[in-house]
Amino acid sequence: MQMPKNFIITLLLLFGLSNSVNAQFGFSHEIGAILGPVAFQSDYGERHDFSTNAGNTGYGIGIIHYLNFSYKAECNCYTPETYFNDHFKLRSELSYNKTELQHFGKWVDASRTSLMANQLRAMRGSTAVTNVGMQLEFFPLSIREFTATLGSFAPFISLGGQFSFYSPKAWSTLGPIGTPLTTPDKYLDGWRDESGTVWSIVSSIGCRYKLTELSDLMVDLRWQYYFSNWVDGLNPDPTRYPENRANDWNLWLNVGYIYYLQ
Repeated sequence: MQMPKNFIITLLLLFGLSNSVNAQFGFSHEIGAILGPVAFQSDYGERHDFSTNAGNTGYGIGIIHYLNFSYKAECNCYTPETYFNDHFKLRSELSYNKTELQHFGKWVDASRTSLMANQLRAMRGSTAVTNVGMQLEFFPLSIREFTATLGSFAPFISLGGQFSFYSPKAWSTLGPIGTPLTTPDKYLDGWRDESGTVWSIVSSIGCRYKLTELSDLMVDLRWQYYFSNWVDGLNPDPTRYPENRANDWNLWLNVGYIYYLQ
């Protein structure tokens, strides 16, 4: 799978900005890795249905980088104490998630024997998404005090944006998708297997645990909203099918390990 040129340029600019900021201001750096389950909310399944939320889940992995404004690695000392330095960090991220998708809920219940029910039960899909972006994390408690205290906790919230490259697939166990024999009417002109790019807004809530002097454990719950309804490969006409008008989004519960660079 070949990533588009604008995705690569965005990635280079992201890390170039990080190096430029460090060169000018001398902030310290943190690096880490994250992984965890992803629940993808899409046009597969019934909204607000537990079986859909539990069934359309996948996994996510990522590499993260932080600019730590409270500590200056060049002199092994703290930066001038300001509210911003002691309560904010800038997080950069390169991540990947993949989810297998199918229809769940009352419309595919075994008691339903219509052609549409059989077609829905036979539909399958997947989407793989690569993300690059930044988030500004806010720590209500002092970052300096957390850094100096082993076994301490540091809750945080964050808000940011990401640029994503997505690759969806759709198929049916009844045969080639896109024909009246295999595909429900609403999806005949509302599916595609085309890769694309999309912007998204990302927000999370989480907490760090001070494991050692130079390392933390982290857990956070992330909500990611895509500005497109094609990320899963399905997008029925929203004027005819208003139940499918919402854009795609996901929830990602991840755990991570973070190391402080000296």
